[in-house]
Amino acid sequence: MKHFDVFNGDADGICALHQLRLSKPLRSVLITGVKRDVELLGRVPLGAGLSVTVLDISLDSNRTALLALLRHGAEVEYFDHHFAGAIPEASNLKLYIDTTPDICTSLLVDRHVGGQHRLWALVGAYGDNLLHAARTLAATCALEPEQAEQLRELGEAINYNAYGESEADLLIPPASLYRTVRPYSSPFDFAANEPIARALCDALRRDMELALSLPPESVMAGGKIYLLPDEPWARRVRGAFGNFLATSFPDLAHAVLSQSVQGEYMVSVRAPLAHPYGAADLCRQFAGGGGREAAAGIGRLAQNRLGEFARAFESAFVDGSQAQVPSTQATRSSTR
Repeated sequence: MKHFDVFNGDADGICALHQLRLSKPLRSVLITGVKRDVELLGRVPLGAGLSVTVLDISLDSNRTALLALLRHGAEVEYFDHHFAGAIPEASNLKLYIDTTPDICTSLLVDRHVGGQHRLWALVGAYGDNLLHAARTLAATCALEPEQAEQLRELGEAINYNAYGESEADLLIPPASLYRTVRPYSSPFDFAANEPIARALCDALRRDMELALSLPPESVMAGGKIYLLPDEPWARRVRGAFGNFLATSFPDLAHAVLSQSVQGEYMVSVRAPLAHPYGAADLCRQFAGGGGREAAAGIGRLAQNRLGEFARAFESAFVDGSQAQVPSTQATRSSTR
């Protein structure tokens, strides 16, 4: 049976897959890309005798491709923490979905494999800016403070590498980064032995310095909006900058927009950490938008819709408190 591993190219997707394959080695075809490439399941060819593992991409965004694979008899297991919408029922589908704000796909896989490779789960959680969840889990691993800090730095650097309009903006393609990570059961060994680990950390630091020199474009009661220029560094740092702002100002929402070479905007939204809801609902108002409650994005926002987005952002996060806890259906964990 031919197997495909389909995963988001950020820290959460890479670390989730790495844990799974350390626990269950399997020869597979890799399908991934930059973080904005979320409709990845359609790249799996239809045919008999296939199995597919999907990690850290929205079921709702991949529904058509998923249903087609299931109809053709593919065996699919699906791990994710983004908005899923209606949950399909099929005997050849195993779902591990939890959309609560303090969960990421790496933590779902850590739960699934019984914590066998927890240090990599921590890297994924830190990369997804789940600092409280990561610190709580780190306390179970008897780590020294400097070790936890090293995992945080590594997670943020791997996550930073996924942001860009295309792989040309990145320091290393996500599939290549995963293959570099794959031999290492310990993230500390990876950081010590692979030059790309330090290169990513250093590049993130340089790009953050550039982002921090820019003033916000809009300041409102519930948050701030930043517009970054049409530069590769700006597209790379968009997510890391949004996470930094969310952590630094936990009562405010933030939107960070970087301009593409076509003139449209790629958007990253962070709900207030003090009330981490509403980002996905906001972004789903725009074509190509989606994500999770605390952090979401829009793949392409036309310049002439920038004002509309700003009004929607302000409405969603008035005084940092208007976004509501989602319905039970949206937050429930579904495991089959």
